[in-house]
Amino acid sequence: MSDIRNIVVLTGAGISAESGLATFRGPDGLWEGHRVEDICTPEALARDPGLVQQFYDDRRAALRGVQPNAAHEALARLDREWPGHLLIVTQNVDDLHERAGATRMLHMHGELKSALCRACGGRSRWEASLRDGPACPSCGGKGALRPDIVFFGEMPYRMEEIDRAIASADLFVSVGTSGAVYPAAGYVQSARYAGARTLELNLDPSAGSYFFDETRQGPAGALVPAWVDEMLGQEPR
Repeated sequence: MSDIRNIVVLTGAGISAESGLATFRGPDGLWEGHRVEDICTPEALARDPGLVQQFYDDRRAALRGVQPNAAHEALARLDREWPGHLLIVTQNVDDLHERAGATRMLHMHGELKSALCRACGGRSRWEASLRDGPACPSCGGKGALRPDIVFFGEMPYRMEEIDRAIASADLFVSVGTSGAVYPAAGYVQSARYAGARTLELNLDPSAGSYFFDETRQGPAGALVPAWVDEMLGQEPR
């Protein structure tokens, strides 16, 4: 591992599932009993803002009942101790990476604990309900706040930063992802094209497993700490 300095880690729903958070889509194509089209599109927000706001209010409130697991904590330890460049790119909208202590990271699909103003474009840290149309802390506008979540049909955040990190990565690691949602599903191919080694840590093979140099199967709470130990040259814990 002595030739590896720059690492990009992509995390998906599988890493937070072990903390008790529902994955985005279940086997029946639903998220918490709702069709994705009814709660995760701009059209859904325009058609039934009460339903959409309540859905994300409930998801935001659910964060209070969960804690980071061993995989989040291991990546936070890598963040603290890795001497080279590291970027953790999460598709998740929860705050478990941050609560574990990770700082070299970004949310490409937004965050539950952030509100976006449709009037002024301002973002505000947010813990309370959005259903009743609170005023925007930036512009004072009423009823313009929405969940700062990337809906289907919208562009993920900080794409240029992610592309630059992958282009210079020596190692690309995917943790708990389905490999079915683009553009994140294409990152392994971009990393391979740029000359990076690629590693998948997943409970089951993903839709893109065949693109990886190596795939390790099992729960993230076991696989990620073991891999971090390898990278930091420590004895397994």
